[in-house]
Amino acid sequence: MKRKSPASQPHVRGGYRAAVDAAAIFSETDIDGTITYVNDQFCQVSGYSSSELLGANHRILNSNQHPPEFFREMWRTIASGQIWKGEVCNRAKNGQLYWVDSTIVPMLDDDGMIYRYVSIRFNITEEHNLLERLRHKVGRDELTGLPNRLVLAEHFEQIISAPYRGEHQLAICMLDLDDFKAVNDRYGHAVGDQLITEVARRLDDITRSGDVVARIGGDEFVLVLNGIGNTRDLYQSLERVLTVVGAPYLIERLPISITGSIGVTLYPSDDVSADTLLRHADQAMYQAKQKGGNRVQQFDVIHEQQAKASHQNLARVTQALADGELRVHYQPKVHLRTGKILGFEALLRWQHPEIGLIPPGDFLPLVEQSDLIVEIGNWVLDEALTQLEDWNAQDHDWSVAVNIAARHFQRDDFATTIRQKLQRHATLRPDRLDLEIIESVAIDNIHHANRNLDSCKAMGVRISLDDFGTGYSSLSYLKRLPAQTIKIDQSFVRGILGDHSDQAVVEAIIRLSLAFEREVVAEGVETWPQARMLMLMGCEVAQGFGVARPMPGPAVVEWARSFDIRRFSSQAPSKAVCA
Repeated sequence: MKRKSPASQPHVRGGYRAAVDAAAIFSETDIDGTITYVNDQFCQVSGYSSSELLGANHRILNSNQHPPEFFREMWRTIASGQIWKGEVCNRAKNGQLYWVDSTIVPMLDDDGMIYRYVSIRFNITEEHNLLERLRHKVGRDELTGLPNRLVLAEHFEQIISAPYRGEHQLAICMLDLDDFKAVNDRYGHAVGDQLITEVARRLDDITRSGDVVARIGGDEFVLVLNGIGNTRDLYQSLERVLTVVGAPYLIERLPISITGSIGVTLYPSDDVSADTLLRHADQAMYQAKQKGGNRVQQFDVIHEQQAKASHQNLARVTQALADGELRVHYQPKVHLRTGKILGFEALLRWQHPEIGLIPPGDFLPLVEQSDLIVEIGNWVLDEALTQLEDWNAQDHDWSVAVNIAARHFQRDDFATTIRQKLQRHATLRPDRLDLEIIESVAIDNIHHANRNLDSCKAMGVRISLDDFGTGYSSLSYLKRLPAQTIKIDQSFVRGILGDHSDQAVVEAIIRLSLAFEREVVAEGVETWPQARMLMLMGCEVAQGFGVARPMPGPAVVEWARSFDIRRFSSQAPSKAVCA
C-alpha cells in the first residue's frame, strides 16, 4: 500500500519549517537515518555545507563521546514512535566538539507508520562548558589542584558499578605524611601548605595515565593505581612513591625532610563498597604508622573477614544466651570400685533452633576472649546450683563441678561473685560446688590465682585442676595451688592401654596426686579395661562415655536409678570412641 504522506501539503510543511528554522538547529531524516533536510543553523554549527550533509547519515557527526548503548536506546525510543530528548555531543567538520539539546520526533503517516524523523536542537555548548568548568572547580582541592574527595567518590562508584574483567587489580592507597604537625608547629602553616603543594606535585608527576591521585584533607592523599598484576610490582611502585615523597624539600630556603606511610588494599580481592575500601586503606596506613612509619602496609582481607565472622558469631551467641537457647548437660563422676555416684560435671551446650545441639568446642572459642564468656560462666553457675538444689531436695547428695574460663577466673571480683551465688543458694553446702580451673590458667598468674582460690576454699568450695598434664605440671605449682582434686586429661587416658608414654604420664600424675594428698579423677574413660588399669595405678574415680554421656538435668535422676557399675565392668572390650 502506498503511504499517504502529509508531505503532499507543502504549505503546511513550509510553514513549520520556516518557524523552526528561525529558532533552532533543524534537520529531517528518513527512517534509516539518512539526512533529507538541514537548515542554515545546522550547517553553521557543524561546519558542513548542506550538499555535504544531504544524503549522509547522522553518524558523520559522531564525536565518540557517548557509549554505543546511548544511541541504541535513542533508536529504540524513536523506532517505537516515541519522542526522544537528550543532550548530545557532536563533532564539527573542523574537529571541535559541540553540545546540543536535542528533541527527535517520529512523524507518522495517515496509517500511523513512521515515515521520517524531525530533529530540533539548541546549541548548549557554552552552557555545558561553563558547567564543566564549575564542576572541575568544585571537584578540585583548592590548595593543590588535585581531585578532591567528591571526584574520588565518583571515580570509585564508576569502578565498582562496572563488571570486573581480567586478572589485574586496582590498588587503593592511603598516603599520610609522618609527623606533619611538627612541620606546621616549627615553620608555620604557610610553609606547611607549600610542603603539601610540593608533595602533591611530586605525586602527580609520578602517577601514570589512568591512575588517580587525590587530596582528601590535611596531609592525606589517595592514590588509585590501575593494572596491578602482583604484590611484588605493587610494593615496588609504592616504595618508589615513598622515595619520591621522602626526598629533601627546600621551601622558602628552609631544608625540610619528611616521610610518608602508605596503607593499601586491592580491589576486587577486597570486594566492598567505595567508602569501606578507603576505610580499609586507612586502617592499613595506621598500622604502618604504628610500626614506625615510612613504610607500606597492605590491608589483611582474610583477617578482616575472620574478624567480621567472629563478631557476627559473637553477636549470635549473645542472642542465644538472651533467647534461652543455651543448655547445661551433666556427666557423672563415679567410684569405679563401689559404683557410687559422686557428682556431675556441668557441660555447656547450644540448642540451636536450626542446626540442633552444638557442643561447646564449636562456639566457646569464639567468645572466650570477650566478656560474654563471663556472662555465660555466671549463667552456668546459676543453672548448676539451681539443679543441685533440686537434686538435694530429692535426697541426692551429689556435687556439681563447673568449668571456669580464664577471663572469668582472672577477674578481681571472681571470689565475690562466687560468694554472692552461694548466698542466693543458701540451702546448699558450699563443698557441693566444685570449681574446675585449667592448670595453665591457674599458673599464668599464680599469685592472683592463689588469692581467688584461697578465698573460694575459705567459703568451703572445692577446687579441681582440670586437664592436668597438658600444662606446666611442676611439683612446685602442685604444692602451692590449693586444689583438692587433680583431673587427668582424657588425651592421656585414651592411650593408657597401648601407648607406654601415656601410661607413664598417667601413672606419674596419680602418684604425684596421692603424694600431695590430692584426689585424682580420670577423664575420658570409655572402656572397662581402661578403668581397670586406672584402678591398678591407684585412681578410682572416673568419668567418660563408658560410664555415661552428658545428659540434661531432668534425665539425671532416672539414669541414676538404673546405673549399675557391674554392667560397665561386664562390657566386652571395644574400640574407644570419644567426642
